[in-house]
Amino acid sequence: MTQLAVKRVLVVDDDDGVREIVQISLEVAAGWEVLVAASGKEAIEIAHQESLDAILLDVMMPEMDGTQTFRHLQEDPKTRQVPTIFLTAKAKAIEQEAYLALGVTGVITKPFAPMSLVEQIRAMLGWDRS
Repeated sequence: MTQLAVKRVLVVDDDDGVREIVQISLEVAAGWEVLVAASGKEAIEIAHQESLDAILLDVMMPEMDGTQTFRHLQEDPKTRQVPTIFLTAKAKAIEQEAYLALGVTGVITKPFAPMSLVEQIRAMLGWDRS
């Protein structure tokens, strides 16, 4: 029986509590390996150094926000292909459409239900349960 590689997800959020909740949810419910970053700058450094399957990126962060971070990731051939999902408190449809127009894979609004977070991510990325 072949062992499937564990998914590696980078969680980027300036809020320690949100990072911790997301990390625990993804590790416990899905068994994924979770890397964390507290800023856009840190996220870009990690994404450049590590092999990632997906990035969960907070939109509203100080210094470099999620859209700026995403643009930097898109400029780098190594990180351009990594699917990115925005985490945002901005729930208006027009705002979500603008984010999707940037090229992100999906948008998850805060507050989110930690227990359904894995299923939302799997659905957006087309990952099965294996």
